[in-house]
Amino acid sequence: MTAVAIDGPAGAGKSTIARAISREMSFVYVDTGALYRAIGLYMIKNRIDGDESIVSALNKVKVDLKFVDNEQEIFLCGEEVSGEIRTPEVSMMASRVSAILAVRKFLLDLQRDLAKKNNVIMDGRDIGTVILPDADVKIFLTASLEKRAERRYKEMLEKGLNVTYDGILSDIKKRDYDDSHRKVAPLKPAADAILVDTSDYSLEESIKLVLDVIRKKLI
Repeated sequence: MTAVAIDGPAGAGKSTIARAISREMSFVYVDTGALYRAIGLYMIKNRIDGDESIVSALNKVKVDLKFVDNEQEIFLCGEEVSGEIRTPEVSMMASRVSAILAVRKFLLDLQRDLAKKNNVIMDGRDIGTVILPDADVKIFLTASLEKRAERRYKEMLEKGLNVTYDGILSDIKKRDYDDSHRKVAPLKPAADAILVDTSDYSLEESIKLVLDVIRKKLI
């Protein structure tokens, strides 16, 4: 099986680009951030706070991935929540729970099993460094803070969410800090990752750029 790991900060376009490339290459796309978002959503819905309480609640959480026409759908305790996990509140809680070692261990086997059974493009923040350290291709996808905030702002508006650019910018800045400074699996490029900066590229150009990198690496 072939594994492509795409890591990078919030708003870098990892999910959109990885999803498009998975279709082009007929690989299974795995959005690992969605798994943490699902756990974060569970904690929000059940008003669970504090690291110890979050860890204690894990035995009640059931997260499943299902693939329909190569599209990933997220199920939380039997309920499809793929849309519900994409709010700023859930995003911040996902960052919070992902800093807890027990949560990362809880999801580790699920992520690795997917790569053992399928050709995958997996995106997240520690795929190339922790989850799939032997991935065939490792990419660290990034863009400027302002460009990432602009893209996320437009995405939220299109979904009808009541957000502001300044609020999104502040959230991404905080998440960048939290993700890169956490003790457990901090956000950072793998030593052998290829850095791809999409600040000056359109979505279509970014997809082509990353696809070219992957194909050249796999030759």
